[in-house]
Formats: sequence, C-alpha cells, structure tokens
Amino acid sequence: MNNLTLRVVSAAVLAPIAIYAAYLGGWVFAVFWAAAAVAVLWEWVKLVKGSGWMVAGIFYAGVLLMAPLVLRHDAELGFLAMILLFAVVWTTDVFAYFAGRAIGGPKLLPAVSPKKTWSGAVVGTAGAMVAAVLVANLFGSFNRTAIAAIALLLSVMSQLGDLLESWIKRRFGAKDASQLIPGHGGVMDRLDGFWAAALVACLIGLLRGGFDGATRGLLVW
Repeated sequence: MNNLTLRVVSAAVLAPIAIYAAYLGGWVFAVFWAAAAVAVLWEWVKLVKGSGWMVAGIFYAGVLLMAPLVLRHDAELGFLAMILLFAVVWTTDVFAYFAGRAIGGPKLLPAVSPKKTWSGAVVGTAGAMVAAVLVANLFGSFNRTAIAAIALLLSVMSQLGDLLESWIKRRFGAKDASQLIPGHGGVMDRLDGFWAAALVACLIGLLRGGFDGATRGLLVW
C-alpha cells in the first residue's frame, strides 16, 4: 500500500471514532482526548530525547486535552464546535494536499516543509471557510461572515501548527513523531494542525465568554 492509500484508510477509521466521541461527550470524550494527549506526550519525550524541551511537551499535550474539553463543555453547542474544528482542519489538510500537487508553484516555507506550497495553503483555507459555513448551517442560524472569518483564522493556525511540528522534527532529526498511525506517522503528526486550531478557538471562546460560555463565545456573534 502506498502512503496515500494508508493515509486514506487510517483517516477512514479514525475520523468516525473522533466524531462519535465528540457526539457522545462526557467521559468517553474525555478519555479519547486524554489518550491522545498521553500518546503525544510519549512521542514528544522520544523526539526531544530528554532535553530542556520536555517542559514544552507538557504544555503541548495539556492543550490537546484541555482545549477540546473546554469547547465540548457546552451541552447545546459543544458538538458543533468540535465538528466545526474537524471540518476546518481536515478540509485544510485535504485541499492543501491535493491542490499543492495539482497546481504547484512557490513553496510555502521550503526550509521547514519542502512539499507545502502557497497554492495549497490558499486553496486549503478557502475550502475550510466554505466547509465551516456549510457545517454551521446544518446546526442552526449563525452569522456566516463571522463563521467564515473564524474558519480563515483557524485554517491558518492549523497550517502554522503543521509547520511548527515540521520544524521541531527537523530540529531533532526525525521524519515522523512515531509510527503509531499508518500513513500519518505519529499521533502528533496527525493532530499538529488540530492542536493549533483548537488552542486559538479555545482562547477566542474564553476571551469572549469565559469558561462556562467559551463555546458560545466562539460561535455566537
């Protein structure tokens, strides 16, 4: 099986599990993201090999656990918040992957990730904005302009999270964080973009709505 086929098969297995966990919420959702955070911390420890970067790994894993929990906390809008995040991150990733190969052009940041292109980044972000508005429309009446703007920001952050992890791996001479997920490498490789998008989404929500109203702070404008 080539790498693309492995990526598709892995995504087809993992994506429904992530969506179902988000739908159930509660302890199932908490356990799902706790397991992801533990896996990421394990990969980080292996990657940095006991250097002073260890503390940064605790923050990285902590964000991966806490940001989804804060956003899913809202019984009414929590599931939408997670689906919106998934839609933005996954659409960005898929559209950027195929557009970058089909269109090509100038590289986004060749010193860090030589395969990523500006064309892929732009198409990925545009696709994420459309996907976010479509998802929001399925759940009710929301300010489409605000949702599109949020999706734009989160898509950009998702790509920056991807580049950040690529830089860290180059810093420590690794191709992948681990081999836990066929075609994707490690859990950190799969969730680097989600991590950054979830962090920013959570911060927006907390700034506008506080802990109890973080999800509404993110989605209701």
